[in-house]
Amino acid sequence: MNEDPYGPIPNHAKLRLESGNLVLCMGVRLGRTADIARIARAAGFDSLFVDMEHSPITTESASQICTAALDVGVTPLVRVPGHEHHHATRVLDCGAMGVIVPHVDTVDQARKCVLNCKFPPIGHRSVSGLMPQLGYMGMPATESTSLLNENTLLTVMLETPEAIKNVDAIASVEGIDQVMIGTNDLCATMGIHGQLDHVDVINAYQLTAEACKKNNKHLAIGGISIHNYPELLQKIVNMGARFILGGADIFTLIAACRSDVQAFRKLDIT
Repeated sequence: MNEDPYGPIPNHAKLRLESGNLVLCMGVRLGRTADIARIARAAGFDSLFVDMEHSPITTESASQICTAALDVGVTPLVRVPGHEHHHATRVLDCGAMGVIVPHVDTVDQARKCVLNCKFPPIGHRSVSGLMPQLGYMGMPATESTSLLNENTLLTVMLETPEAIKNVDAIASVEGIDQVMIGTNDLCATMGIHGQLDHVDVINAYQLTAEACKKNNKHLAIGGISIHNYPELLQKIVNMGARFILGGADIFTLIAACRSDVQAFRKLDIT
């Protein structure tokens, strides 16, 4: 897509990934208004991860956030709450430039994600007409669907040992762009709650990195804090990961407020 304020909007995050650059994505669980897009831009994030799996964010709120993000050059992505087609297609029709699908364990589930999110001939997504990603411009369906297929970033999340076992087959599915490990849920299902730097987790990332490289897919990191695990993050980036889901807005707000309170408590009131 060409950069045109009145035309189709590029997927800046996908372009950065394809250039081998790091994409930093801000998690959104607390934000409900368009302001969060400008906050992400001011902070320097490349993308938003609007989390509809672990928050009460509605489709309407997600749409407003996504549309605002498009206007400030921050790529809006939405983690949908399930595998049903309407979860993905509604947010894609309303401004999202990518979908993150949680709990993908098998190649059949991965193929279903593609069918839901990509237009024919790749998938079965229904054509809806004018959309914000295209600047609400009218264009031939063959052109618009091809453009949207190319610029929609489809990410599947692996969160169980079964998913890691099937990673090569999942990564081989045409239409999937990125594979993300949901590190906390993977730890939980492995029976090692909270041990994000456990050798089994590192091995899972290594297997996933190899599958991504073999199948020309991007590797994404989810759920690892830069403050608690900087060395682990560096290790996974060295494996080839270029997409990092940063902490969700609620955690960042709590950490900043706690820091302020600690500073205030040091004031001398004698």
